[in-house]
Amino acid sequence: MPPYEEYCEEIKDIWDTRWLTNMGEKHELLQKELKEYLKVPYVSLCTNGHSALQVALQALGLQGEIITTPFTFVSTTEAIVRSGCKPVFCDIDPLTYTIDTNKIENLITDKTCAIMPVHVYGNVCDVDKIQHIADKYNLKVIYDAAHAFGVEVGGKGIASFGDVSVFSFHATKVFHTIEGGAICCASKKLFDKINIIRDFGITDSEHVDYIGTNAKMNEFSAAMGICNLRYIDKEILRRKHVYEKYVECLSSIDGITMLNEVQGLKRNYAYFPIIVNASILGVSRDDIQRVLADNGIYTRKYFYPLTNDFSCISSIFDKGQTDVARGVASNVLTLPMFADLRDRDILNICNKIKEML
Repeated sequence: MPPYEEYCEEIKDIWDTRWLTNMGEKHELLQKELKEYLKVPYVSLCTNGHSALQVALQALGLQGEIITTPFTFVSTTEAIVRSGCKPVFCDIDPLTYTIDTNKIENLITDKTCAIMPVHVYGNVCDVDKIQHIADKYNLKVIYDAAHAFGVEVGGKGIASFGDVSVFSFHATKVFHTIEGGAICCASKKLFDKINIIRDFGITDSEHVDYIGTNAKMNEFSAAMGICNLRYIDKEILRRKHVYEKYVECLSSIDGITMLNEVQGLKRNYAYFPIIVNASILGVSRDDIQRVLADNGIYTRKYFYPLTNDFSCISSIFDKGQTDVARGVASNVLTLPMFADLRDRDILNICNKIKEML
């Protein structure tokens, strides 16, 4: 969070303007600053990342099958289903945990309309190969970039890939607006349509041209984003230190696998996942989570279960062949990861794991 006094100062003039929502001054300023930071032509702010996904899908006018990954937060799959499309589940790459681009083409049918890959833990998908496949089959590409704020590939902002990229600005993310999200795109026509749909489909005071929704960001959330954006580079640098400290402490343990970094990235150090090999360690992922929790250290099995294993999804749609994703999901544990995490706390977390072994 930003300094308390700074946030109070940022929201002070709201009491003068009485403009609380509906694209006020804070909203417009944050939108402008994010365009510059993310290096994209257009940014549309939303109430949260999930509503942003749904608005993006509707604005693209998609119907049919969307190839995606089950190794993600349930929001990704739910957005596809609530948009009236069918999720087709593709397995993940065993090194990056992002969608396996070698398996996408085998899933394409005459009903396929889009690919929705997910950038995971700050690692990014093979954006070039995905675009090549999309161009070959005339498919749209919607990136779930909730984990990838600020990440760049070869100096190019991650939001500039695909037809749209969607971010979550939830309080747990690298950059947050308390609750919030954004849709990034390069098309002015698509941007205008997105803005209409997120505001009930209203085009003017007497016309509603789309069946829209209410997904507008309020001024207080935008003000939090304005404040946090001032510190984002410093925050990511501090996260880098935390990340490297974990690597230093855990890299010598046979049976714990850490995230394989994609080369050529400007990273954001969003999460610190480990894969626990129980047959080597003699203890399971769940054993480690339980002992850490007993010591006041809270971790997440993130992502577990796979979205195609939830009964509300699996009872309707084919689970697909996602054995790699299921293996990762069954053994992954994300350790506490935030900029304020102190060295002694990192050492304590790692020592608790070592004591088990």
